[in-house]
Order: sequence, then structure tokens, then C-alpha cells
Amino acid sequence: MTAPRANAGIMKLTPYVGGEAKLAGVNRIIKLSSNEGAFGPPPGATAAAARAATEMHRYPDGDCNALRQALGSRFSLDPKQIVCGAGSDELLALLIHAYAAPGDEIIMSEYGFVMYEIGGTAVGAKVIKVPERNMTADVDAILAAVSPKTRMVLIANPNNPTGSILPQSEMERLHQGLPPDVLLLIDAAYCEYVDRPDFDPGTKLVDAGDNVIMTRTFSKIFGMGGMRLGWCYGPPGVIDVLNRARGPFNVSLLAQEAGVAALAEEHWVEVGRAHNATQRARLVGALEALSIKVWPSEGNFVLADFATPELAAAADAALRRRGIIVRAMRAYNLPHCLRITVGTAEECDLVAEALADRAP
Repeated sequence: MTAPRANAGIMKLTPYVGGEAKLAGVNRIIKLSSNEGAFGPPPGATAAAARAATEMHRYPDGDCNALRQALGSRFSLDPKQIVCGAGSDELLALLIHAYAAPGDEIIMSEYGFVMYEIGGTAVGAKVIKVPERNMTADVDAILAAVSPKTRMVLIANPNNPTGSILPQSEMERLHQGLPPDVLLLIDAAYCEYVDRPDFDPGTKLVDAGDNVIMTRTFSKIFGMGGMRLGWCYGPPGVIDVLNRARGPFNVSLLAQEAGVAALAEEHWVEVGRAHNATQRARLVGALEALSIKVWPSEGNFVLADFATPELAAAADAALRRRGIIVRAMRAYNLPHCLRITVGTAEECDLVAEALADRAP
């Protein structure tokens, strides 16, 4: 007798571990490990979810019509080219499942989001990690890695965990260099934090052809990570595939109502972006004054480089003693680094104080 056997790709995986949220014996926890929004969810979203809770015995709209219409209106997109999901993670997994199979190859950058590797390995595809240049995706290296077996290229812009960004000219060059049968997936989870004229989250490239899709999330600047709500915008052919592959009621009633309300919250994104830019600059300045290297970031986090794993571990311990949880980067093969979410002004000050008092 033998037990049921899972697919080989599943057994190769190490389960994803989210950012820690608790420390034993600590009363006040400052969680800066998951890049959550500094201000929590918009008040209107909280109220909408509470109202929707009274109807939780009803199935949600399986097509997310109201939410897709709201997204289309907010971002000037065709709602027919939008699919919503239980976080952008679900959409990423569905796309990999739909377009990659055993024997295929998918390409990501060396320090790209770990869920790309997990998704590709799960379906039995070969995941190729392309070396980066100064913690930034290298377009030439990515294009050089493309082979007849390549089915997808996945790139986060801005990237997590490095915070780096590719300008629009480089994204266009990447797209132009790919064969038309290779799907370019642009993960724009942190795009709302970017404030530079040469940036586009992916909309223009989606509109330019049939092999680009952009994923977005409500988990970051909208502060709704616990709701699990994401969306994507893509060409009709890819959208048709996603609608065939997804579950019939993959987005909860509460998430749909909260998402519509969040999009209507006046000035929420603009205020969050301005706060992040100011506090990120303050945090970077404070860390650099302590001789800590900080890699340039366009997200709501910074990657602090302590040069050695031992120094990073000591810094992590100093933060934990103050009840501050950040993200160690061992899973990304960056054991000498810590990723620190940009929180409130007070939280950023407390991070700097804790690191200033760390043991030499």
C-alpha cells in the first residue's frame, strides 16, 4: 500500500512564509515586515465591508461587475479587459498554471518576488533566475535567457524586495525583444507609490500588443491586505483564458464592496504617496547617517544592506528588542539585508533609534 502522491513540482516547494506579526513577551508590536499600508484601509472601505457583512450568506457577483466598472472608471481602462482575484497572488498563480507546463521555462530576475519561483516550480516548469545589475533587473540578460522553451517572463516594477525600478524605455525594450508567443507579466503591486514622469505601470504595453498583462493589488497603498483583493488588465485573449481558469466566486462579497469604496476615497492614493515619499527619504537619511547602505527604492519599503549576515542578524535583534519586526532576506539569498516597511513618522523614528543603539 502506498499513500497518494502529489505532483513532483509541489514536493520541491518550500512553503511561503509571510512576514512575522508577533513577538513573545512584547506588548506593543510595530509590524514593518509585510509592506502593508501605513494608514490601514480607507474608512469608506471599512464601512462598506461592514455593511456587506450582513449579506454574507449570499454568493458574490462571480464577474465582479461593479468592481471592474469602478476600476475601469478610475484608471481609464476597458472593464472587459479586467479580471479580479483573491489578491494578485491568485492571479499570478492562475497565469502561470495557464501558460506554463512541465518542460517549459519561465524567466524572472535574480531577486524577483519569490511567488514567481513557487508558482513555476509547482506546475513543473523550469524557473530561470537571471542575474541582476546593481539590484535591478537586467533587460539584456533577460532577453539573452529566452529560448524556444520560454513561455513567460515575470517582472515586478517596482521590484520587491529590492525597490528598484525599470524606466518605461527599458520596459518597452524588454517587450520588443520578446517573441510574440512569450507572455510578459508585469507585477505592478507597488505602482501607486511611484511619482516620476517616465513611469507607466504596464497599461501602455498591454495596449500595445497581445502578450502583456499587468497585475495590481489593493494590499499596499489601499491597506487591504487582509481582504485579499487584486486585479489584472490584459489583452482579450489572456483575459478569456483567466476567466476560464479562475473559480466561479473567487472574490468575496466583502472584498468587492470594500474595493469599490476604496477606489472612491478622495485623495487616498495621493496622500499615501506623498507620505511615503517624505518618510522614506527621512528613513533612508537616518540609516545612511548610521553608515548603513540603503538601496534606492520606489516602493513603500527600503532594503537595508548591513554587508554581512552577522551584522544583519544583530540589527534584526536590536529591532526586535524594541518590538519592531522587519523582514530578513534569507529567502532571497540576501542574508546580509533587511527589508523595512515605511510606516508612520513615529515608526520610522523608532527604527532609526533602535538601529542607532544596536551593539557594534
